[in-house]
Amino acid sequence: MGHDEEVIAAYASYLERERGRSAHTVRAYVADVRALHAFLLRAAGSDTEAGSDGQITAPVLLGATLTQLRSWLGSMARTGTSRTTIARRAASIRTFYDWAHRSGRIEGDPAVRLVSAKRAAHLPVVLTTGQANATMDAAARACDAGDPIALRDRAILELLYASGIRVGELAGLDVDDVDLHARVATVFGKGARERTVPFGAPAAEALAAWLDQGRAALARADSGPALFLGRRGGRIDQRQVRSAVHAATSRVPGGPDLAPHGLRHTAATHLLDGGADLRTVQELLGHRSLATTQLYTHVSIERLKESYARAHPRA
Repeated sequence: MGHDEEVIAAYASYLERERGRSAHTVRAYVADVRALHAFLLRAAGSDTEAGSDGQITAPVLLGATLTQLRSWLGSMARTGTSRTTIARRAASIRTFYDWAHRSGRIEGDPAVRLVSAKRAAHLPVVLTTGQANATMDAAARACDAGDPIALRDRAILELLYASGIRVGELAGLDVDDVDLHARVATVFGKGARERTVPFGAPAAEALAAWLDQGRAALARADSGPALFLGRRGGRIDQRQVRSAVHAATSRVPGGPDLAPHGLRHTAATHLLDGGADLRTVQELLGHRSLATTQLYTHVSIERLKESYARAHPRA
């Protein structure tokens, strides 16, 4: 394994073991480093220095300069890469070289002054209160026949909207993580951080119906403690949750077709609209930085302006 391959492997291990990043996040960070690596090799005219397994072996990563890093970002901009992707890759590379510097692999950090174009300001799409209620009502009506999948999907929708948890956090829930009496769920977020989130009576009712009637119909001997199950009795995966949310929200007339993260955005926005303070919403969502939570204040302001424009005679 070439020198840079050893460095990349050590970096991946650091992200996973010390930073507690998910496998998906580690793959994304490593992919960004490999993209830079390939660019540096091309710039040095060393494209051909790859092993028989396709792994690039030339050691160029730790010798990169700020000028080269800026050239890499510039090359992406010239080829039409979105500002959001460029900003994400710049942040990823800053993380890599910060690690390399702190671990003693390089004397100076070439990325410390690396900046990129600001991300495009895209406010998240959310449901209105009426659309959210219509989504939940439709999910409840679908349960009339007692179909276990319908019962499960209703419980998923209610819990996502009630708590604002991430799709991965929902899929990872076990039965014992939910207290229907206290109406709280214990979730494990990014970096394996544990937090307790509340949910309301509708979500508690939907969860009780799922546990009493739906889960028992799908459970198998090897289902384990998973709260939500797939059709074959195994723990539900994120793809199945996304399909359920897409199907439910797309049935609401005039409503956006949302992914599970859209229900997270919706929950945060509606909490702020209802008067919840920013710190409470930060704790609920599991954000490390209050700046991340502040995004939702902009959503609320935009919706306020839209309502004003529609209703005020002199708007």
